[in-house]
Amino acid sequence: MKMEIFTVDNVPLIKEGDDIAGIICKNCEVMDNDVIIIASTIVAKAEGRMFKLEDIEAGEDAAKIGKKHGIDERFVQAVLDRSKEILVDFPIILVDTKNGHTCIKAGIDDSNVENGFLADLPEDPDASARDIGEDIGKLSGKKVSVILTDTNGRAFKIGQTGIAIGVHRIHPIKNWIGEKDLFGKVLEVTEEAIADEIAGAANLLMGEGDGGCPVAIIRGLDLYSEDETSVKEMYRSGREDIIKKGLRCLSKV
Repeated sequence: MKMEIFTVDNVPLIKEGDDIAGIICKNCEVMDNDVIIIASTIVAKAEGRMFKLEDIEAGEDAAKIGKKHGIDERFVQAVLDRSKEILVDFPIILVDTKNGHTCIKAGIDDSNVENGFLADLPEDPDASARDIGEDIGKLSGKKVSVILTDTNGRAFKIGQTGIAIGVHRIHPIKNWIGEKDLFGKVLEVTEEAIADEIAGAANLLMGEGDGGCPVAIIRGLDLYSEDETSVKEMYRSGREDIIKKGLRCLSKV
């Protein structure tokens, strides 16, 4: 078994309206079954999902949370506007975004973004991944999968890692239930988060600082699917998500 990971070099600074699929195909020869990993920040830029705090008017809730953190209440309002539920408001602002992603500060980012601007996550990451993937397919004639990534912390460990927030033509979960282990025992609960594993591996090369590259390709994995896929396949249902249940209980104390 073998796989190869490499960055797509010479990707320019992305601006609104740029053709990400065209840029990738111009700078790399795409092959069948490639998994193309793209940082969500450049997708947000291409889609024009940039904003300034000066255009936001904060409400009462944002002012209260902002005061707790000592941060601009307009930033908090931007977070609230993109959230369907605030799970924790202090000492972090942990939310469920309107597209179902659970993250700090609704994924709003000021890193690798021009001064004075903030970047949203794509409004519908699965749709963004699909649009880019279909365009790459048309330009290259190849069958490819796409994963849009962001960097997230982990609940029980220090440090951030790349995770999938949108997918196209790849199932984010590989179900091993019913398969046998080395000793013949039937696996009963094993579901592998392959989209997150790929995002984390790619992030080793993509980087976070000024030398980073926003696009990488993993080659050698046979994970392409003709199915309509969604990152939401890996989200726990409300009934199963005991961590969120616990957080809601704490917020009532």
